[in-house]
Amino acid sequence: MQDGEVIIEQQGTAGIIRLNRPRALNSLTLPMIRAITEALDGFASDAGVASVVATGEGERGFCAGGDIRALHESARAGDGLAGAFWREEFSLNHQIAVYPKPYVALMDGITMGGGVGLSSHGRHRIVTERTRLAMPETGIGYVPDVGATWLLPKAPGEAGTWLGLTGLDIGAADAIHAGLADRHIASSRLGAVIEALSALPLDSSSSDVDALLQQFAEPAGESRLRQNAAMIDRAFRFDSVEEILAALAGEEGDFAAETRRVLSTRSPTSLKLALALLRAGRRSASLAECLGRELGACLQMLDNPDFFEGIRAAVIDKDRNPKWSPASVEAVGAARIEHFLKPAEPPLSL
Repeated sequence: MQDGEVIIEQQGTAGIIRLNRPRALNSLTLPMIRAITEALDGFASDAGVASVVATGEGERGFCAGGDIRALHESARAGDGLAGAFWREEFSLNHQIAVYPKPYVALMDGITMGGGVGLSSHGRHRIVTERTRLAMPETGIGYVPDVGATWLLPKAPGEAGTWLGLTGLDIGAADAIHAGLADRHIASSRLGAVIEALSALPLDSSSSDVDALLQQFAEPAGESRLRQNAAMIDRAFRFDSVEEILAALAGEEGDFAAETRRVLSTRSPTSLKLALALLRAGRRSASLAECLGRELGACLQMLDNPDFFEGIRAAVIDKDRNPKWSPASVEAVGAARIEHFLKPAEPPLSL
């Protein structure tokens, strides 16, 4: 398949999946999710494919996430597309996590939301000097999904909590520190990486792929999350957003002040629900369990005014001035959060 929103091709022994919506930063649509799923099924059963590479067309991003404008329109229309999108996207995330062949994600440029789901569950996650990775959902009245509540709690200390609540973007060094990526390779060498992967023998193992990628790898530089780890761990160790904000108020330095300022702009409901999901993820036994819980929360989001207001402010009117309801963390009661944690019906089938 050489055209359309996803380009599927084989180069030597490498199966290549190219996201092909560069003007939209390769944001995902339901047909794209279905095309990727079908391609992975085909490559898994193809004896002529040793590894699979996922990459994004254009120079700006691997994948900026789901097409939130389309999700917004679907939610308004009540046509069921948003629910189908999340169900099939989450199934794809799980498919990537358990994929039987080496899966290499080239996270060059913007890698956010659904883009993290397409990459960080894979076995070989490559970042570049252009990588800007984030789970920005609390800023649009939504919550971290695509299995992020499984991935983020595994980051060192409370780095994952910081990422999930603030929604701020990070670079290559921070992505590796947080366990969301493995190696840093210069963007100018990605073509050579694909060429080298395409020349691998058919019996190549994940260890063989890792050794090949290491030949191209170089230091990613200093991690800001590592540098501020002590403060992040002190402030974000609590199980309530109110306690986190109070702890941040007692911290000195620009990093703490900026973190607190950013949290003040996020949806209070999203902050509380995101923290509940992250803490539940920390106690979970599997990615599948987290994805099922996330799906329940996402489906309830279709009745959440902050979801519509956040997308309006970010991508429709673009005034960047959402009016959250409730407007304060203190006004978001426990019963409201429990409402979002209802199991999905029907449950996610993986």
